[in-house]
Amino acid sequence: MLEAFDFVIFGGAGDLALRKLIPGLYRAHREGALPNGARIIPTCRNTQMVTEYKNKVRDAAKEHLNADEFVDADWDSFANRLHPVFVDIATRDEHWDALAQLMNTGGNSQRVFYLSTPPSVFSVCCKHLHESGLITESARVVVEKPLGYDGKTAEEINSQIAEYFREEAIYRIDHYLGKETVQNLLALRFANGMFEHLWDARSIDHVQITISETVGLEGRAGFYDGAGALRDMVQNHILQLLCLVAMESPNRMTAERIRAEKLKVLESLRPLTGNTVKYNTVRGQYVAGDMNDKQVPGYLDELGKPSDTETFVAIRAYIDNSRWANVPFYLRTGKRMKQRFAEIVIQYKDVAHRVYPESAGAATPNRLVIRLQPEESIKIIMISKDLEKHETRLRPVALNLNFADTYKDFYSDAYKRLMLDAAAGDASLFIHRAEVDAAWAWIDPIIEAWQRPENKPHGYMAGSWGPQASAQMLASDRRRWFSIDEVLSGADQEW
Repeated sequence: MLEAFDFVIFGGAGDLALRKLIPGLYRAHREGALPNGARIIPTCRNTQMVTEYKNKVRDAAKEHLNADEFVDADWDSFANRLHPVFVDIATRDEHWDALAQLMNTGGNSQRVFYLSTPPSVFSVCCKHLHESGLITESARVVVEKPLGYDGKTAEEINSQIAEYFREEAIYRIDHYLGKETVQNLLALRFANGMFEHLWDARSIDHVQITISETVGLEGRAGFYDGAGALRDMVQNHILQLLCLVAMESPNRMTAERIRAEKLKVLESLRPLTGNTVKYNTVRGQYVAGDMNDKQVPGYLDELGKPSDTETFVAIRAYIDNSRWANVPFYLRTGKRMKQRFAEIVIQYKDVAHRVYPESAGAATPNRLVIRLQPEESIKIIMISKDLEKHETRLRPVALNLNFADTYKDFYSDAYKRLMLDAAAGDASLFIHRAEVDAAWAWIDPIIEAWQRPENKPHGYMAGSWGPQASAQMLASDRRRWFSIDEVLSGADQEW
């Protein structure tokens, strides 16, 4: 049972707070997950914003919550928990003292500081928290990505935060780990005997992890052009998903043991350096194209200047351990793609001996498909006799577990889950400093190799599935990117 806590959001009037954090905390309030006395203290950059704050977040909540979620009476009781304050993060002045006075007179011993700010102010914010006497023995700090531009800058940021908070009190958030389907992946693997014995190189042909976005820059031009898809998505989201797929079973489901197993995976990734980068990675950049019957501009048109920043990445990765020996992991992410989704596909090997004649049709490999967004579901694609035909014909069918159908009151809110975990002191779904270091150690050589002239990004049309080179990389292994429509129609058997 959660004890009353103070949840301070630095950057409380920013986009993330308005879209995700405040709506998530409101959902927790409606569900009765927030204890009596729990307070939410958003910081604002000026006094006028403090005055207008409750009206501003009310309007934002109506926009970002589902239509049936916003209830006036529930919001009014939730709004009583909001205590907006004016704090200039960069300046240690009397407003920090006022924040300290508010918190010290509240009676809540547990404190969570959520830094919904650029990483450039993490250090000064932690410094001023320390100087104001706000960091108690049990206080925790939650930090948002991006955590650094490379391994060196990530180490600098981590070291700066560590001057004021113990590693056990630092919660590095990756909202993908808060998705219910991602958490269910662990239950699927470690609580079901039928999968436990079918989760290694003897049974699995390959794994695909895709995060596909339809949006372009969407107002993030300054940040994105300095980062690119590899830093923005692969270094954190995709590598974390890879870890959950590939990790060994911890002896107990505790934060320390889960993190230890994830770290082993990252340290077992086969290095990609020099010429190996060219043959195992594809980088792309979208050009103008058609999306939903609407012409959209290319990346350089949106950016307004020349750039080699990639908006698409595909990687063929290997994990050099006994469980995953020679099993390729195909990783893919891109902007302005044909469809928005995130999913993990586990493709199993063909049956050892085909007993049916060729006239019965091709035996499509079994697949386990874990969809993370926009809907959350798990599908098992298996071969069945076509019951609509008298003769024996084989066809792939999907066994579907759609969480929204199975759990009628189900609504996944990753940020809500992670904020409550931080308040409860559960770090299982947060990232350890050693994981950040190991991820950058694998990513940095790829970034370095991409500086070579021959590794310029390939162009791809907005509204497509990325550069042709991405499909060719898999075709060279006689594989293709998964499409459930193609699988169920049998088109994926055509070469």
